Amino acid sequence: MEKKTTESGRDNQSGKKTCFVTIGATADFSILIEASLTPQFLEALGDAGYTDLLLQYGRGGRVMIENFDASYGPSDPRRRGLKINGFAFNDRGLGAEMRAAKGENGNREGVVISHAGTPGVDFQILYSISEDLAHRVTGSGSILEALRIGVPIVVVPNPSLLDNHQWDLAVALSKQGYVDFGEITELETSIAWIERDRKDRKPWPPVEGKADPSGKGLIGVMDDMLGFVD
Repeated sequence: MEKKTTESGRDNQSGKKTCFVTIGATADFSILIEASLTPQFLEALGDAGYTDLLLQYGRGGRVMIENFDASYGPSDPRRRGLKINGFAFNDRGLGAEMRAAKGENGNREGVVISHAGTPGVDFQILYSISEDLAHRVTGSGSILEALRIGVPIVVVPNPSLLDNHQWDLAVALSKQGYVDFGEITELETSIAWIERDRKDRKPWPPVEGKADPSGKGLIGVMDDMLGFVD
């Protein structure tokens, strides 16, 4: 996994606090990476005590970080003391990055900011065939992985793909209290919402390593969220 790293030199003795942004591997969502590198978003992260910003930027995203480095030198105060890492894809999945944002090994809990899935695919039908297939094809596995690990997540629909299930999925999960709904034009406000709601978010069933308290399994819960009926 190739990484592009840029550091500002912050020395944090109380452990890292990571914001992990993922755009997936299929539909282009480079504007989410652009929004994650704006001064106002970096300011929001700095104000909330974040130390690290990790970007899964997909195809062609490396140049965005390089352009950012050219515009904001290591000592630029607009970087807000953040260490910024980026990578295109990880064939092993994003579990390690999700756990970093969760704050394992003595670090502090941060946040995941995720795309809402891939257009043109029936999530319910794929799940009825194979949970792993649904993860790989729809891209919604990023959301489910974060929910299972228990890290706070902001789901951001791609505004160029709003003729599909993305908006409905993000809104439904947000209304139920499992995720925060984010908008690309106001991404910085999502950080304040996460910090405010961190202790009040609902756990996602099934709880990792325990029996499913809902008795419905993932298909049943997702059906409830999206309003599917038999």
